[in-house]
Amino acid sequence: MEELFNISHQLILNTELRFFRSLYQKIDWKSRLIGIKGARGTGKTTMLLQYLKQLDLSSSQKIYISLDDIYFLNHSLVDIGKEFYLQGGKILALDEVHKYPNWSKEIKNLYDRYSDLKIIFTGSSIVDITKNEGDLSRRAIMYELKGLSFREYLSLVENLHFNSLSLEEILSKDFDYQQRFPTDFKPYQYFGDYLKKGYYPFFLESEETYYQRLKQLVRITVEMDMAEIKGLDIRQSKKILQLLYIISQQVPFSPNLSDLSRKTTIHRNSLNDYLYYLEEARLLHLLQPKNYSVASLQKPEKIYLNNTNLLYALSEENPNSGTIREVFFYNQLSGLHNISQSKEADFLVDNKYTFEVGGKNKTTSQIQGVENSWLVKDDIVQPVGRAIPLWLFGFLY
Repeated sequence: MEELFNISHQLILNTELRFFRSLYQKIDWKSRLIGIKGARGTGKTTMLLQYLKQLDLSSSQKIYISLDDIYFLNHSLVDIGKEFYLQGGKILALDEVHKYPNWSKEIKNLYDRYSDLKIIFTGSSIVDITKNEGDLSRRAIMYELKGLSFREYLSLVENLHFNSLSLEEILSKDFDYQQRFPTDFKPYQYFGDYLKKGYYPFFLESEETYYQRLKQLVRITVEMDMAEIKGLDIRQSKKILQLLYIISQQVPFSPNLSDLSRKTTIHRNSLNDYLYYLEEARLLHLLQPKNYSVASLQKPEKIYLNNTNLLYALSEENPNSGTIREVFFYNQLSGLHNISQSKEADFLVDNKYTFEVGGKNKTTSQIQGVENSWLVKDDIVQPVGRAIPLWLFGFLY
C-alpha cells in the first residue's frame, strides 16, 4: 500500500494546474461516485490528478491508482479500498478500470460498504456500466471526455481564452460576433494546425512523433481495449484494423457491406457489430438516417473517421478538403447533439437544424426552401446571413 501512496503522491506533485478542460467545470465533484469515460489520449488521467491536487487533504486521505498496475496481479481492489478507508482515506481515484476484472462489482461493494468514501473512476469510452456485473448505472454519475475542441486548443496553445457558445447562440440572428471576439482575432491563423495536430493533448509532448503515436493509440485501442471489453481475439483485431484502414482511405465512406466483407474476410453479419465497436471506441462516426434506433444496428448511411487528426494520421495522401470540413463539423457536435443524415443536405442536427458544409464556391441553392437550414463555410471569418464559418463550431465546448 505504501508503494501505491508513493506513486500517487509523485504523480499529483508533478501535475500542472495551468489548463483545465471545459468538462472539469461541468462535473459535479460533490457526488460520491463519479465515472469519466473517454477515448485513449484525451486527458482523463490528467483530470483525475488535477482534481486530487486541488483538494485540501493530506496525502494519506487521497490516492490515485491505475488499475493496470502490476500491483493488482496479487492484490484485489476491494481489499486495497478497505485498507485505504481504514487508514483514514476519503478520495479514491481509480484510472483505467476496464483493465481490472470485475471492476464494477468491486467498486459497487466499496461504494455500498463505506458511505463516506468518494470514488472517482475513469475507463475506456467502450465501457458500458449498465452491462457490467454490479451495475453501477443507478449509483454513478457518468461523464465523457472528448478530445480538445478548437476553443480549448486556443486556450492551451495560444493563451487565447474565450467562452464557449451554444449551438442556439451561433444560429441566432442576434449573435454579435464583434462582442464575442476582438477585432485582431484571426481564427484561420490557428485552425489549420488544430485540424492536423490539435485534438489529442499529447501533441504537446512531441509534434514530430504525434502521428506515429496516434497510429499506436489506434492499434492499442483495437488490439487491447476492444479485445478485452468486447471479448475479441487477436485475429479479429487484425481484421478490424484492416477494416479501419480501408475506411480511412475513402471517408466519408458509403459502405457496401458485401464488398467490405470480401476485402477484410470479416463475416458480413459481424461487420455492423465491429463498426459499432469502432464508433464506441471513438475511432469512427456512423452517420445514421433520421429516427435511427441503436437497438437495430442497421447499416450506416456514411462512415467518417472520428476527428481530423485521425484523418491526417491514417490517410496515405493528404485528405480531401471536403472530407476535412465534414469530419470537423461532425466531431465538434458529437456527444452534444444528435446528428443524422439529411435528405436535403449533409447533416440534420437534433431533428431540427439542417446544415450543408462546403467551401468558398458553395451556395445556398441546395438548402433553398428548407426550414432552419444553414450553410457552413471555411472561407468566412464571421456569420453572413445564412452562412456560418466552420471554425465557429469549434467553440461548442
